[in-house]
Amino acid sequence: MDEASDVMPNELSIEHRQRHTRDRTTSLNSLSHFKSGPSKHIRHRPTLRNRGSNASMKSMGSETDHSEIIAPIPRRHLLQTSQSLHWLRVDTSSGDEWLNRCVSPASASSVGSVFPNNRMANRLSFTALMEHERTAVGPSSTADARIVEDDQGTIWAGKRFVRWMHRNNMKNWFVPSAIAASTLVKWCIGFGTYSGHNTPPLFGDYEAQRHWMELTVHLPVREWYTYDLQYWGLDYPPLTAYVSWLCGRIGSFIEPSWFTLQASRGMETGRSKLFMRATVLVLDLLIYIPALYTFVCAWQGARSSRKRHAALLTLLFHPALLLIDFGHFQYNSVMLGLTLLAINAFAAGHDLLGAILFVLSLGFKQMALYYAPAIGSYLIGKCIYLGSVHGTRLFLRLALTTTLAFVIMFAPFLPPFSSLSTIAAPITRIFPFGRGLFEDKVANFWCFTNVLVKWKQIFAGREGILIKVSTGLTALGFLPAVAALIFGGYKTRLRKDAPNHLVNVSPSMVSAAPSSPTPILPLLPYALLTCSMSFFLFSFQVHEKTILIPLLPLTLLLSGAAPTDDVFLWGALGNNVGVFSMWPLLKKDGLGLQYLAMLLLWNRLIGHNPFKPRYGYFVGLISSVVHTVMIILHLLELVVMPPARYPDLFPVLNVLICTPIFGLIWLWSIKRSVEVSWAISGLPGKCEKEGPSSAASAISTTPSSAAFGHSPLRGETGVRAMSLGYASGHGRGQADARRRALVASASGDREH
Repeated sequence: MDEASDVMPNELSIEHRQRHTRDRTTSLNSLSHFKSGPSKHIRHRPTLRNRGSNASMKSMGSETDHSEIIAPIPRRHLLQTSQSLHWLRVDTSSGDEWLNRCVSPASASSVGSVFPNNRMANRLSFTALMEHERTAVGPSSTADARIVEDDQGTIWAGKRFVRWMHRNNMKNWFVPSAIAASTLVKWCIGFGTYSGHNTPPLFGDYEAQRHWMELTVHLPVREWYTYDLQYWGLDYPPLTAYVSWLCGRIGSFIEPSWFTLQASRGMETGRSKLFMRATVLVLDLLIYIPALYTFVCAWQGARSSRKRHAALLTLLFHPALLLIDFGHFQYNSVMLGLTLLAINAFAAGHDLLGAILFVLSLGFKQMALYYAPAIGSYLIGKCIYLGSVHGTRLFLRLALTTTLAFVIMFAPFLPPFSSLSTIAAPITRIFPFGRGLFEDKVANFWCFTNVLVKWKQIFAGREGILIKVSTGLTALGFLPAVAALIFGGYKTRLRKDAPNHLVNVSPSMVSAAPSSPTPILPLLPYALLTCSMSFFLFSFQVHEKTILIPLLPLTLLLSGAAPTDDVFLWGALGNNVGVFSMWPLLKKDGLGLQYLAMLLLWNRLIGHNPFKPRYGYFVGLISSVVHTVMIILHLLELVVMPPARYPDLFPVLNVLICTPIFGLIWLWSIKRSVEVSWAISGLPGKCEKEGPSSAASAISTTPSSAAFGHSPLRGETGVRAMSLGYASGHGRGQADARRRALVASASGDREH
C-alpha cells in the first residue's frame, strides 16, 4: 500500500498501458476492446487499493488476472487531467502511423498540426490546445488571473445569444437564425445611399457595376474590354463579366429599361436599386455564407458547438465587408468566398478542387492575387512534403488543372472564338499600371510616406522605377511567409527509408498522404495575412477597399481565439482600424450611421472593449491609445473645419493613424509564422539529425530514454513548447504537461 500510494497518476497510466500490452497476447477479447479506441471504454482506472490487491494476487501465482481492469484511461476522464492527449489529435487505434506526422506542441499555433489518416474524423481547431491547457493549468500570473476573472464575469452579447439558443433546445436552429439575422442587417445597410448616389456624370461604383451588366448584355465579347473606356470601362477579370452578363439578363427580363445601352446610364429608380441590392445579397448567400459555414466546420470542428456557433456569428457580421458590399456597393464577398472555399478544400485534402476555386477567385477580382504567394507556397510545400514521386505527381496535376481552368475562363477571348489580339485588352485593363502609385488617401506605405516624400513628383515620367521598387518591397514583405511554408514542407517531408532513429513511413501511408492535410496547414492563415498585408502596404495602385483582403484571414484567426489572447486582440484592433481607414470613403457615400452602428454591433457581439486596460498586453495598450485617438479625430472632424490650404487634413491624419497599425499587424503575422513554423518543424539544420519531425523522432526513442531528464523532448520540443506558451504568447508551465502527454503516448504506443 505504501509503495502504491507513492505512484504518481501519470506513472500509473503508463503502467496500466504496459500491463495491457503484456496481457493482449493472452486475451483476444482485450485486444479487440483496445482496438476500438479509448473513447469506447466505460470502465475507470483501478484505485490504488485495488491495485495493491491485484499485486498481492499476482504474488500468489496468478500471472494473468482478467478481473483486473486493463483498458486504457477513457478519453473523457483523460481530458480532465493536465496530461491530456486531446491536443495531440492522436487516434490510438492507428498504432504508430501518426508518428510520421509532425507533432507540433501547438503552443505557437492555434491549429492542431497532427493529422491522422482519417481526415473526416479528425478536424482542425485553432484553439483546442489553448483552451484545454488554460483549463488544466490555470492562469499563469496574477495579471492573467485578473483578466480571466473579469472575462468570466462578462458574457458578451454573441455568447449570450448562443447560450440562450442552446439552453432552450434550439441548437439546430442557430445557424439559420444567425444567417437570417445577418441578412436582415445587410438589407438594412442597403437602405442607405451608395457610391456615387445622385452625383452625375460618372456617379460611382454602383453605376460601374450596373453599366457592366448593360454592356455585357448588348455587346459581343470582343468589345467588352474596349467599349467607351472613359465611362466605367470594364477592368475586372472575365468571371466578373460573366456574372454581370447573367445578372443583366435576369434584370432585362424583369425590366428591359434598366439596362438599355446608353439610355440607361445613371439609372437610379427604386426598382432598379432594389434589384441591384438583391444581386449582392443573393451572391453572398450562394457563395460567401456557405464558405463561412464550411470553414467553421472544417477548421474548428474539434471545438464545442457553442464555440463554433459563436465563431460563425463573429464572421457573419464582419463590419468592413458588410459596409463595403451592402453599403458602398460591390461584390467582394464573391471573391473572398471563393478564396475561403479554396482553403477549406486544402484543409480537407482536396488540392485540385482548391486550386480550381482559387482560379475562380482570381477570375472574379484580380485583388485575389494578394493571396497567391501564400497559396502557391502551401501547394509547393505539400509537394515537397510528399516526396519526389507523389510530390512530382501532385505538382504536375496542379499545374495542368490550373492551366486548364485559366484557359477555359479566357476561352471567349482566344481563338477560335476571337482573334489572338483580343486577349490583350482584358490583360491591360486588369493590371492598370498607368493609373499611378495610389488613389485617394489609402493607409499604406506610399501614401504614409508621401506626406514627406512626394513620390509622384520625384518620379514624374519615370513611373517604371516606382513599379519596380513597389514590386521589390512587396516581394520582400511576403518572403517570410513563403519561406516558412516551403521550409516547413521540407522539414516535415515523408521518408520511406529512414536511417537509424528516423521515423519510418509505410508505403500505404505515403499513398494516402496526397489526399490528407499536411503538417504545414496551420501556417496557411498566417501566411495569407502576411502576404495580403504586404501587398496592401507596398504594392502599386491600392484602394482603400482592398484592406478587406488582409482582414479576411485576420478575422478567421480571431474567430477561433479566446478574448484574452493576442490573436483576438490583434484581430479586433485590425478590424476596427480597418473600418476606420475607410471612413473618408464611407463619409463620402453618406454611410456615417451605418459605420457607427456596425462598429458598435460587432464589438458588442464579440465582447471586445477596446478601452479596457489589459496589463501585460502590448496590443491591449496600443488598442486603447489608438481607439482614443480615433474618437478624438472624429470629434475634431465634427467641430473643426480644415483650413483651405489643407483640405485633406483629416484624411491624411487618418492615414497617419492607421498605417502604423497595419504595419504592426504585418510584423506580428511574420512573428507568428516563425513561431508556428518553429513549433512544427524545429530549427534550421535539424532535419538530417532528427528526422521529419523532432517531436516525432523524440517519441520514437526507447522507453528507457523517455525519462524527462534524458528525453530529446527536453532538448528540442520541450524547449519550444516552454518558450512559446499559448497561441497568444502568454501562459507558463505548459511544457511539463506536453512532455508528460508525449512520453505517456510514446510509452503506450511503442508497446503495441
